[in-house]
Amino acid sequence: MDARDTDLKKELDASLRARGELGEEYESALVDSFLEKVDRRIDDAVERRVRRQVAEQRTAAARGSRSPAPTDSWGERFGFGIVSLVLAVPLSAIGGGVAHLPGLLVAWAGIVGVNVVQAARTDPGLFQRRRTASRDDGWED
Repeated sequence: MDARDTDLKKELDASLRARGELGEEYESALVDSFLEKVDRRIDDAVERRVRRQVAEQRTAAARGSRSPAPTDSWGERFGFGIVSLVLAVPLSAIGGGVAHLPGLLVAWAGIVGVNVVQAARTDPGLFQRRRTASRDDGWED
């Protein structure tokens, strides 16, 4: 039991003693007084919780607003994709010519890896949104 509960219990005991001393004609006033104190206690507790939740929401919003914004335009992403495909042709030829299928697979793994890193760099929430969306569609992971 914390100090506030102890104080409330003392208030209730005092109200009951006063009722015994003052008689039944003051019972209504004593009950109203006690209920006002309980109401204030509840209001204070609710206000504290609301303030705490608002502060938590503001903190979360402030943290969320600091997430990195996409750093490049659509044109830059398009250009990166074109360069990636243009370089894929000679890399595929070299990898396939030197090491056959394993070389081709390594070359394409590198191309895909570079493009994934670029996508993650330009839009940090890209893969997080997809993971969240796949969980929301009702399918089990």
